[in-house]
Amino acid sequence: MNKTDRMLAIMLMLQSRGTLRAEDLASTFETSIRTIYRDMQALSEAGVPVVGAPGTGYSLMEGYFLPPVSFTADEAVALLIGTDFIIHNFEENYRDSAESSRMKIEAILPERVRTEADRVRGTTRLLMDAESWARSSRENPTLALLRTAVIKGNKVRFNYVKAITGPSGERFSSRTVSPYGLVLLRGRWMLVAYCELRQEIRHFRVSRMQDISMLEEQAVRPADFNLAVYSPPDDRELRVRIEADPELADQLREKGSYYVEQVTEREGRLIVDLRARHVNEILGWILSFGSRMRVLEPEAVRMKIRDELRQMAESY
Repeated sequence: MNKTDRMLAIMLMLQSRGTLRAEDLASTFETSIRTIYRDMQALSEAGVPVVGAPGTGYSLMEGYFLPPVSFTADEAVALLIGTDFIIHNFEENYRDSAESSRMKIEAILPERVRTEADRVRGTTRLLMDAESWARSSRENPTLALLRTAVIKGNKVRFNYVKAITGPSGERFSSRTVSPYGLVLLRGRWMLVAYCELRQEIRHFRVSRMQDISMLEEQAVRPADFNLAVYSPPDDRELRVRIEADPELADQLREKGSYYVEQVTEREGRLIVDLRARHVNEILGWILSFGSRMRVLEPEAVRMKIRDELRQMAESY
């Protein structure tokens, strides 16, 4: 990044974030603190009202606003594709806002930049299949309520449909949670929240939430929790090794799976290594390949497969 671009970026950061230390700016722009000092001096000489406070950092004088910012073609493409993504994946009010934002961005672009942005944007297209559209339509009202609860900081109560039926045959579990945020993972919305039943942070698939309501009670959220850097613990302790038909190699690598750790070819054999929390998570996936997959280990999973096949045979 050249000096001019860096100085503009510094002004944008100061305007959006308030006070920043020279050390933080130096780390962000991967330069020295002395260089930041020189940049601040140059900004002041250019008439930008930069205020420096020892031990606190730099800020812009209150009431100062930058003039309208111009976009390069690449920046315009990034913004427009971002609005396309929101239109495809968010609920109605955000879709409407994205449409409005797109129109405003396109209106202020110079003709040359708009033409180039349209050309580049025309090489990319976001598509959703019929199943995704149907799921999105069902989830939109729930998403709107959950997003409101996250923003307002209210607890949420709902019935959660279990992926695996409990020992007594129950399919639903009543949950009261403090919502931390929403995550779009592989085309599916997940709620990250502190669950009062489990007494820990859990992840809930929005499509499995029913009878949802926002409570008046305020949510409990740690002051240091940051969804942008949050990484859930990986508790997939069950390791399974499978021998698969070599012709499945491309299919397994292209489609992928959360549970597939690696796919390797050894002397004409295709070995697939899986990791899961429990066998029922991967049972249906393994059986879907029929005789083209054979579990090698552990023996407990082999026995589970045999029992399932025996019950299937008795059903016919």
